[in-house]
Amino acid sequence: MSTDQQAITEDQWRQAKLIWDYHQMQHELRPVHVAIGLGSHDLGVAAHSAELYRSGLFPTLVFTGGNSPTTAKVFPRGEAVHFREHAIDLGVPAQAILLEPNATNTGQNVTLAREVLAAAGIHPTTVLLVSKPYMERRSFATARKLWPDVEVLCASEPLEFDDYLKSIGDEKLVLDMLVGDLQRVIEYPKLGFAIEQEVPEDVHAAYESLIRDGFTSRLIVS
Repeated sequence: MSTDQQAITEDQWRQAKLIWDYHQMQHELRPVHVAIGLGSHDLGVAAHSAELYRSGLFPTLVFTGGNSPTTAKVFPRGEAVHFREHAIDLGVPAQAILLEPNATNTGQNVTLAREVLAAAGIHPTTVLLVSKPYMERRSFATARKLWPDVEVLCASEPLEFDDYLKSIGDEKLVLDMLVGDLQRVIEYPKLGFAIEQEVPEDVHAAYESLIRDGFTSRLIVS
């Protein structure tokens, strides 16, 4: 953890680690028909997608994502465009990658990527979602709701929590994101956006504690 004035406390780290662990699905990976790399601020999604492609897990990779306030400066031509370029640099053949450059949320990631696949004549029954580590559960719940006839697996860079904090370089941003994603896991089923996911009591308590501590910039306001 960083040692500057913005460093999180040991207690906040423990609470965030509980939420971090909950967000990851721990799926055992196996070959699937297609993978979908979900756009975000984290270029590690593209790198891990490329690694999984090279390991032979899937023949076709879709990158999906336009821009958000978080990513517009980092990926000015859109998340999916930059992710595709990075994956090609890492050895993925251009012809293996489909591009969906318009999605602005996870629901659109799923539905628009599905449309891109259908337009290419690809109708998978197994799909691997590659996301940020703390987005696995929400992306899983969203895909199961919006695309119920496919089997969904999830993957993300195999990083320990401390290593991920260092890779992003902004502890507060990561904790804000962890809290925001958990809020969506809790609230989105009520809105019809995702399937219900059980949240253990200790994870929910950690979530409420971090909200009290001000890690709220990624919360949705009703």
